[in-house]
Amino acid sequence: MAEITAALVKDLREKTGVGMMDCKKALQENAGDMEASIDWLRAKGLSKAAKKADRAAAEGIVAIAVRKDGAGMTAAVIELNAETDFVARNELFQNAAKACARAALDVDGVDAISAAKTADGEVIGDMVTHLIATIGENMLLRRSARFVVVQGAVGAYTHNAVAPDLGKIGVLVALEGAGDQATLQELGRKIAMHVAATNPLSLSTDDLDQAAVERERAVFTEQALASGKPEGVVEKMVEGRIRKFYEEVVLLKQAFVMNPDQTIEQLVEAAGKELGSPVKVQGFVRLALGEGVEKKQDDFAAEVASMTSGN
Repeated sequence: MAEITAALVKDLREKTGVGMMDCKKALQENAGDMEASIDWLRAKGLSKAAKKADRAAAEGIVAIAVRKDGAGMTAAVIELNAETDFVARNELFQNAAKACARAALDVDGVDAISAAKTADGEVIGDMVTHLIATIGENMLLRRSARFVVVQGAVGAYTHNAVAPDLGKIGVLVALEGAGDQATLQELGRKIAMHVAATNPLSLSTDDLDQAAVERERAVFTEQALASGKPEGVVEKMVEGRIRKFYEEVVLLKQAFVMNPDQTIEQLVEAAGKELGSPVKVQGFVRLALGEGVEKKQDDFAAEVASMTSGN
């Protein structure tokens, strides 16, 4: 069993908002497993945390590029990281992010983008290396995504924008349809704004990670059983909670933020009727700056002590 340290208890408390003693008990009951402890607290009604919170974040910028041509529409989004937020406002860094996004229109994946060339003929990887030397901060092209739609459009949105197509969150929504491309692109942009706000886990219920569904089902079942209701009632309660879970995390089932009386699925269906041709959401991607990256926490006092210890 993992050692139940004060730091581990503190981490669980920050993730759930539950008291220290309950957090310690949860960790003891679950052999120090953080995710299992979160679920244990939820099942006991002590925490409403749905998933592990990513407290850490890298700095930098998310950039989007869109291209229309005879082959349809292509859109790409990339994340370029740096050490400080100050760099995100640097024009050289912003131009580098734009160059990476433009390169991503033609190739998939960070390695392929790094090997591609800018409009000036410079290799992207070399450009980033030179920028590191110029600005004096470490930088990393962390991830990318791309959509190509032959018939339809890709809607794009950047949240907390620092410049056009540059921001803290970048979202692409690909729509298939034979209707007017400009109309579809605007519909995609509105859905992209919705995605930026709600951060859905999947496009449809079929795409949702079944492990996540079963995890929710287990928590809901334990909560329902604790209520003392008959087995048949418990099953209905659990299924009702699962439907609610879908409405919270599945894009097509979510209530549209601009019109909560309408789901995204209904919004798309209505758009298809107006355009006289069916519309389908091909997919979406949402990149939020620094999500899932552990940010180094500097101990300033220790750093000063180490610098002066030899004096």
